[in-house]
Amino acid sequence: MSPTRGSGPPAPAAGTPEVAVVGGGVIGWAVAWRCAARGLTVTVHDPAPGSGASTVAAGMLAPVAEAYFGETELTGLLVESAARWPAFAAELTAASDVDLGYRTEGTLVVGLTGDDLAEARRLWAYQQGLGLPITPLRPSGLRDREPALAPRVRGGAFAPGDHQVDPRRLLVALRAAAERAGARLVPGPVRALAELSAPVTVVAAGCGAAALTGLPVRPVKGQILRLRAPAGGPPGFRHVIRGYADGEPVYLVPRADGEVVVGATVEERADDAVTAGAVLRLLRAAVDLVPEIAEYDLVETAVGFRPGTPDNAPLIGALPGRPDVLAATGHHRHGIVLTPVTADLVVDLVTTGVPDPLLAPFTPARLTPVAGPRARQEDDRWN
Repeated sequence: MSPTRGSGPPAPAAGTPEVAVVGGGVIGWAVAWRCAARGLTVTVHDPAPGSGASTVAAGMLAPVAEAYFGETELTGLLVESAARWPAFAAELTAASDVDLGYRTEGTLVVGLTGDDLAEARRLWAYQQGLGLPITPLRPSGLRDREPALAPRVRGGAFAPGDHQVDPRRLLVALRAAAERAGARLVPGPVRALAELSAPVTVVAAGCGAAALTGLPVRPVKGQILRLRAPAGGPPGFRHVIRGYADGEPVYLVPRADGEVVVGATVEERADDAVTAGAVLRLLRAAVDLVPEIAEYDLVETAVGFRPGTPDNAPLIGALPGRPDVLAATGHHRHGIVLTPVTADLVVDLVTTGVPDPLLAPFTPARLTPVAGPRARQEDDRWN
């Protein structure tokens, strides 16, 4: 039976869950939590839950700064999900007793040189044309908000609605909330969907979804750094800072515990090597924008794999011809911000069988599946 009957999944055989979720990253656990909270029996299948993309991501909730040319429908989904984040964070904190590190100071987008500023202004004009809240600032206005910025910064803008969360805390919270609601982890790999007997299967396996479903999800490598402020204190800046430094894009995400996340490269390759050149470029750009970063401790370098799609938009909904298999993957660089809306849309589809109109531009049917498993896939490494 399929969820398209409109009354939720049919009763399974004794001992069989009603919903099987493949993938133990933030998307998978969020779906599991929402389904279990609706009274469904749920299993989450992952040999190493939380070991992939969710532990590498920076956690920016940036519907404005991530609004790019030609992605109008995706921007609308980002805005919708970001609007759900305050209530989602409050509900999840109460359900898990875990502090998510959710912060709402906003984001500063800056340009170091005249060329950097010109490039940024093109994007701001586009974002303002969509009605998104972003306000250009002079250098003096930037430094009033963030004195740690370099004197060389030529200008920037403020996006008050672009917030942040700590993905590692988020992952712990989602798993705790899901398991408290009754979801159960099955700590093993799923090599084929035929291994699962649940009436509904949700594939939230990041890049691993390609091998399971044939959908065109590819790994997009990203290298990222974690630094720590000296003497155990908090970072010397409060806002998320995104910018361009001599043409090099970079972001800096400060945490209350003293951590600063610096990232990230975008590479169409699937090796997991941290390269000296990438570390050099990221650190140089970060120090150019926030000079005090040079005195911070470098405590971690990491590689993750964003699950990319041909149009950079996620795949959410039933597979063509398989109404019992729902995809929740392909989020590329937006997995954290899209967590609330993805989970809500999937659980509504599971329980009612009726797709929300928001899903229309993002269903798997819009892309032609590829034939066979992909040669090299990393399992849920950047979602």
